[in-house]
Amino acid sequence: MGADDSTGERPPPPTPRFVVRARPGTPDAVVVLELGGELDHDTAGPLRRALDECARARRVVVDCSGLTFCDSTGLNELLRARARLRETGGLLDLAGLYPPVNRMFDITGARTVFRVYADAVEALADEDAGTRDGRDGGDIHG
Repeated sequence: MGADDSTGERPPPPTPRFVVRARPGTPDAVVVLELGGELDHDTAGPLRRALDECARARRVVVDCSGLTFCDSTGLNELLRARARLRETGGLLDLAGLYPPVNRMFDITGARTVFRVYADAVEALADEDAGTRDGRDGGDIHG
């Protein structure tokens, strides 16, 4: 049982609604978190865990280019992580905000808190990012 009757093979597992993939950035002590899918109350756990694991990073760039939805739960996780990183001198920046996620950041005023880049490549190329205190959020680069 469980096999596809037409081929005799099992169907592929369902695609998760939300995924987080961490990869090292350049320079050292920079982490890029690539988000994909829908970030909401039911799917925020993996983001929370990934952000907790990045707590000692000098800088975290959250690549939202694969994010198709984000509610207030996702925004709150990002705000909490930003505050924790700032306590230790770290930064949290966003990249690749596309509609409708972009609209949520506009409506809530979150652009005044985060630095937002067109994409992760541009964020990582910003050599001055690590020398600022993170209070100049709202910059839209690109």
